[in-house]
Amino acid sequence: MSSAESLSSEVPIWPALVIPVLRALENGEVLHRKDIADRAAAIASVGPAARAETLLSGGRRYEQRFGWALSNLTKASWVDRASRGHYRINDHGLAALSNHAEGFSYAEARETFAPFWPDAGRSSGDLADVSAVTKLAQEVQVIDPIEQIEDGINRVEAEVREELLYRLRESHPDFFEQAVVDLLLAMGYGGAEQRGRRIGGTGDEGIDGIIDQDALGLDQVYVQAKRYKAGNNIGRETIQAFVGALHGFGASRGVFLTTSAFTSGAISYAQNVASRVVLIDGDRLVSLMIKYRVGVQVRETYTAVEIDADFFD
Repeated sequence: MSSAESLSSEVPIWPALVIPVLRALENGEVLHRKDIADRAAAIASVGPAARAETLLSGGRRYEQRFGWALSNLTKASWVDRASRGHYRINDHGLAALSNHAEGFSYAEARETFAPFWPDAGRSSGDLADVSAVTKLAQEVQVIDPIEQIEDGINRVEAEVREELLYRLRESHPDFFEQAVVDLLLAMGYGGAEQRGRRIGGTGDEGIDGIIDQDALGLDQVYVQAKRYKAGNNIGRETIQAFVGALHGFGASRGVFLTTSAFTSGAISYAQNVASRVVLIDGDRLVSLMIKYRVGVQVRETYTAVEIDADFFD
């Protein structure tokens, strides 16, 4: 967003929406994000004209900025996600509402919430210094525009990765098993005819899906999918059981996918076992889903132009 656009907009920047969002939740209710946005808009005195402002992509500018405020509050654990699309304030949020009653400037908001951003570890020491934050904000104005676009895309993808992983962990086991089969097919396994199927359920003998690499199914890849929460890592014993299941099917290749991670013992075992077993943890899983457009869609496409020097020769 250019400075001219910022000045012409009637919508407050997202730091100015932090306190209105907390105030919208301060009575302890569990509210849907749309209801929170409506209450916060009234508290922040965002009028109809401001709420009607649109971005080049067609989305509402207020909804985008409100979304950043709510996302940062959730990351900072001031607001809890009660269920899909629903939120409630917690004790940390109530304390913050009292301690920051005057609201946040951009520099104050960045100093407060930057430690919770995906790239926070790179310069957390500098971010503690408001003067450094101000300097960084000034430097952004002279960064190459293409780099700004790429940085923006990376920030959007970081948000999508987090939301995608959350939704996978909260999904039904059958849905998750089908999702990983869909991913492998999107990656090209199963050939042009998309030969793959989910077989998970009672009596699946430790196999959740099978991908046929040829028309007759002579060459197959077997799939195991575990929908675990963060910290509930897959150990060596689970991978050993998966390899045993592969042997039971007379198979030599398998893919084990999880929404959590693998212990070092599990990784070492998979690397040294005779069967070819590929382990895909939660981080790599969502990266692949974004890359192959499974569970996500392209929201907007932008093009950048430059002078065609040959035209003027």
